[in-house]
Amino acid sequence: MRSDFPVGHPEFGRLQICVCRRAEVSQRTRHKLYAASQLAELKHLTFENFEPRGRGGNNQNQANSIEVAFQTTQQFAQELKGWLFLQGGFGCGKTHLAAAVANFVVDHGVKTIFLTVPDLLDTLRYTYQDPEETFESRFEEIRGVRLLILDDFGTQNATPWAQEKLFQILNHRYVNELPTVITTNVPFEQIEGRIRSRLSHPELVRRVSISAPDYRRPYDEGKVHELSSLSLFREKTFGQFKMRKGEGLPTDEVKNLDKVFRTARDFAESPQGWLVLTGTYGSGKTHLAAAIANYQAGIAEEPPLFVVVPDLLDHLRATFNPSSAVSLDRRFEEVRTARLLILDDLGTQSATPWAREKLYQLFNYRYNAKLPTVITTTDSLEDMDPRIRSRMLDKSVCRVLAITVPTYRGK
Repeated sequence: MRSDFPVGHPEFGRLQICVCRRAEVSQRTRHKLYAASQLAELKHLTFENFEPRGRGGNNQNQANSIEVAFQTTQQFAQELKGWLFLQGGFGCGKTHLAAAVANFVVDHGVKTIFLTVPDLLDTLRYTYQDPEETFESRFEEIRGVRLLILDDFGTQNATPWAQEKLFQILNHRYVNELPTVITTNVPFEQIEGRIRSRLSHPELVRRVSISAPDYRRPYDEGKVHELSSLSLFREKTFGQFKMRKGEGLPTDEVKNLDKVFRTARDFAESPQGWLVLTGTYGSGKTHLAAAIANYQAGIAEEPPLFVVVPDLLDHLRATFNPSSAVSLDRRFEEVRTARLLILDDLGTQSATPWAREKLYQLFNYRYNAKLPTVITTTDSLEDMDPRIRSRMLDKSVCRVLAITVPTYRGK
């Protein structure tokens, strides 16, 4: 049908959808857009069911970062101008917000493609074998779509071909200022240089960082670093520590344990410098170190990192695997810059030249940066790498306490 518009009106002579069929046609259009956007499995992720301040247990800074991201993505969805770059850890809400943008605009008739970056690259690779679709047509569709959303940027296999295709897509959209959303858990500095330079454009790109922990985990686990073993020691608190006064131990040993306990408790209140706990196996070193970590996990905005040294070296070695999603540099940077680092069982690791060098680099960085660190060991200082020992002997930075009680036998 044609509506009755005067000559010169933009709608004059144009076919119009009958009112009785308008809802049906609109619904059909939405279905077509959803099929093109690959949003079928993410239809439930909307602004309406997103929690704007995250879980109730988030601290003020974490909740604020979620709220800023929520408000920014809502504004982007309504304006659909420029780029939106969402950065944060696993489970912080990036994908939910990106999908909410897609669902909002698709519902308003905007053609959108939502892809994880590995899926995007697989889609392009598949066209080389697809007789019904050419690489050029699919590539052009992706880079020229009205709204492109790339989820999990940085997890792709960074082959030269992959890097080049991603750059071509993003550079085209950058030059033409096409609306684009990118989510990533990769540090900004590790993004490929050409793409990073475009993401640094302040007039085009809105960069939002979300500091909240993984929403899918209970809050108390969310306070623990990804590498941390602290969940295995959650019952190791100062209140559960045995002072061993009824075991018939010599008075000087009981006093020694009491002194170490009070020193560790004071350190937990205000972590400064280094605290080194030495002693035999089962003397209480790990319990006190874990108690410091558990205390800080309950009050600090940034969780401590509690890791057993042999496990730490295994984590670093694992980054050499081609399938690892994390580089050695990134993993090492996470450890050496941790606000509070607790290293348990130093000295039992495989003392290969590589291990010794990594541990020295770790200690040297934290020594120069004056970052709070707790170390437990059964080794004497004389048995340690002399480079590490020299830092531990600096009394202006480090306090070394030997626990003299024998192994606790549960009496």
